Amino acid sequence: MEETGRFPALHKRDFRLFWIGQIISFSGTWMHSTAQGWLVYSLTRSPLYLGLVAAASSLPVLLLSLAGGVAADRFRKRNLMIVTQGLSVLPALGIGVLTQMGRINVWEVMAFVSFFGIVNAFDMPSRQSFFAELVEKDSLVSAIALNSAALNVARIIGPVIAGFTIAYLGLPACFYLNALSFFAVIIALIMIKSRGTIQTGKKNGLVEDLLAGIRFIRGEGYIRSLLAITGIFSLLAIPFISLLPVFAVEVLKTGPKGLGFLAGSAGLGAFLAAVFLAYRGGPRKQLSFIKTSAVVFPASLLAFSFSKNFFLSMGILVITGWSLVSYLALTNSGIQLKSSDGLRGRVMSVYTLVFIGMAPIGNTLLGAAADLMGTPQALAISSSLCLILSLLMGARLRETLI
Repeated sequence: MEETGRFPALHKRDFRLFWIGQIISFSGTWMHSTAQGWLVYSLTRSPLYLGLVAAASSLPVLLLSLAGGVAADRFRKRNLMIVTQGLSVLPALGIGVLTQMGRINVWEVMAFVSFFGIVNAFDMPSRQSFFAELVEKDSLVSAIALNSAALNVARIIGPVIAGFTIAYLGLPACFYLNALSFFAVIIALIMIKSRGTIQTGKKNGLVEDLLAGIRFIRGEGYIRSLLAITGIFSLLAIPFISLLPVFAVEVLKTGPKGLGFLAGSAGLGAFLAAVFLAYRGGPRKQLSFIKTSAVVFPASLLAFSFSKNFFLSMGILVITGWSLVSYLALTNSGIQLKSSDGLRGRVMSVYTLVFIGMAPIGNTLLGAAADLMGTPQALAISSSLCLILSLLMGARLRETLI
């Protein structure tokens, strides 16, 4: 039955439970991420290590996300996520305990985030494709946008709380709170009535199942173009997040509280975009909206790289967050709507691969460039290149729809 009214996905009990759990868990994750960036920079005073740690968390996604997509199509996604959420508690506790003991070093941080990356490689394809089991297809855009809203509420709440927690309670508290936050999703998944009704068909072996998903994507020009732009963003622009501690300390001179507000500003813009899309179900001219946001995102990062004013930087990051989530939410929903039920997990694993899996290369390159020439200069160059490529790929995206 077609949903009526605004925010149609919220009419579904199972989705509401999952969504609330996501908000809590995402808030803990962003709190952890902000505290982790502060920890690594405090230990090393090097933007290169910020990039290396970010790369360590996403490299397993590059290597294993396609296998995670096969698992998402073979097993009940709900059950798989209960396992992955439980395993995610371990690295958060590990970093918290070692930090509290004063025995943490950057290599141990890298080991813990690598473990978390392995878990994420199996969690993300299931999570991305799980919405089709919670809502009807006519509510899928709303569900994905609301999930983006949850993520970006967390991007506002988590970093701001982290900034004050670091200042008044210390770093370990951020990691302990993140460990607790995963139980919100576990409880929600246990309470969800849906156990998975999508049939994936005959199992043909890991390699053949992987190739079936790749063949499907090769035959869909629209999906290929969206994935290409997403990969460009992940390689050249999205790694800016790992360098925010450098901007907070060296460029804007604001300390841990300023870091929280910078990350929260990007989250605010992202949240506003997600709510707009969830409420309206997407803009009427989606292609034009995708192309516009794909240009505004790198252009705003270029402007941020030149800003020396804290409040101006916050305002620019609002635009950055808005444009990035506008693009990603519409891309995610567009890819899922064009995917069949039996292949959705594998298709979304490729999306995860280009979105998260390209980040190890991007974080390493941007971190090394920042270490060599300065962080603002490195971001200016990467965002300029991203802007040029986005314009070129935008034209290609138009051609695939003609």
